[in-house]
Amino acid sequence: MDHHPNPYIEFRKKFLRPIEKRETRFNDRLAVSITNIVGTMWCAYAFAGLALISLPAAIRGGTATLVAWIAQTFLQLVLLSIIMVGQKVAAAKSDRQLEQTYQDAEALLKVSDEIHCLLKQNTELTEEIHQVVRNKES
Repeated sequence: MDHHPNPYIEFRKKFLRPIEKRETRFNDRLAVSITNIVGTMWCAYAFAGLALISLPAAIRGGTATLVAWIAQTFLQLVLLSIIMVGQKVAAAKSDRQLEQTYQDAEALLKVSDEIHCLLKQNTELTEEIHQVVRNKES
């Protein structure tokens, strides 16, 4: 009984592992660059400052203008960056969990392979013992 390592181990190394960075086209690089800039708390602070510049005019315009300013100017500008920051934090946590799951699965495949080798060795030794016992009986 020959042992053959699980073929999925090689498949994982070749096809599942190289997912690092795929931003190779211009549009992808540009989008990632803009997202990295806009998705910071410093950008959220800058947007809040920018939005606050028009607050006095919104207050003078009355309730409807103030509500429109809050909904269309402040919330959209500031929350955009804050949501992006939150998504980056959540994505980083998810990436860490996925990496750990990948490492755990890889370790389990290796352990499984080692168990298979030990079972093979155990079977061979058991057969040798059986031969020795049979030869002594003859």
